[in-house]
Amino acid sequence: MAWIVLIVAGCLEVAWALALKRADGLTRFWPSVIGIGLTMVSLVLLSLALKQLPVGTAYAVWVGMGMCGVAVFGMLFLGEQVSAPRIFFLMMIGIGVAGLRAIER
Repeated sequence: MAWIVLIVAGCLEVAWALALKRADGLTRFWPSVIGIGLTMVSLVLLSLALKQLPVGTAYAVWVGMGMCGVAVFGMLFLGEQVSAPRIFFLMMIGIGVAGLRAIER
């Protein structure tokens, strides 16, 4: 169950970062409220997952999901640069997170 909570927290990590992008430096009310609200929910879920998971692995998964998710969303929907090095390094993040999970057992 802790892994499911952590995955939801990671997805919210992506959502709040994108909401804050739309908030334009917290000058737009609703995107700011949504971004800050999602941040709080994501942190609460992370803290719940940390009750059962190792902090290093859980935090790496949470941050890795956020970084990769936002970068991929940006490339697919926001016109951000798609390049082989960028994709390579995103894959390296995924490999690192998977490696931490694998050695945890």
